[in-house]
Amino acid sequence: LEPVLSELVRRFPQLPLSVDTVKGVTARRALELGAWAVNDVSGLRLDPTIAEACADHHAGLVLMHSRGTVSEMATYQHAEYRDVVTDVVAELRRSVAVAEACGVPRARVVVDPGLGFAKTPEQSVEVLRGLPALVALGCPVMVGPSRKRFLGALTGKDVAARDPATAAACVTAFWLGASLFRVHAVAPVKEALAVAHAVRDA
Repeated sequence: LEPVLSELVRRFPQLPLSVDTVKGVTARRALELGAWAVNDVSGLRLDPTIAEACADHHAGLVLMHSRGTVSEMATYQHAEYRDVVTDVVAELRRSVAVAEACGVPRARVVVDPGLGFAKTPEQSVEVLRGLPALVALGCPVMVGPSRKRFLGALTGKDVAARDPATAAACVTAFWLGASLFRVHAVAPVKEALAVAHAVRDA
């Protein structure tokens, strides 16, 4: 990662760069090299020192909801919830509390419901519908529906053909309060969100 990150920082000094990792040592090295934020798909469950690194560097921190180990996160092994929206919000609230205890102010924390991570397609749809409860935590909400299995279950499309469904999911999330979007195909999502922004702001 180091040579790539260093070159990106050199070529695009004004571009905010985030690094995905669940390891505090990797987070700290990336921030030292100029990364702007760290995205932790474990929500600080696996290594809370990521938050300490972000606090020391005044960096942003994205906390995604997931369960289990790195190898289990994308499976349904831990997809058992009393109420998926309530449980996801409660678990992310704990992650935010850990971040704040480590010195990361809430203003630098983003939460991500982890669509498709330890969630069945039906649960991912329910979490998407329940985004207002996550918005109520007071942190910006990021969603990453791009080409996920739940979109395949809804549309019957293979991975490469899920970009229209991804755009629809992002617009839905936007209307429900999300403000950040992780996608593979940027252009169609950008266009869809431009329309949604125009309608909302008209």
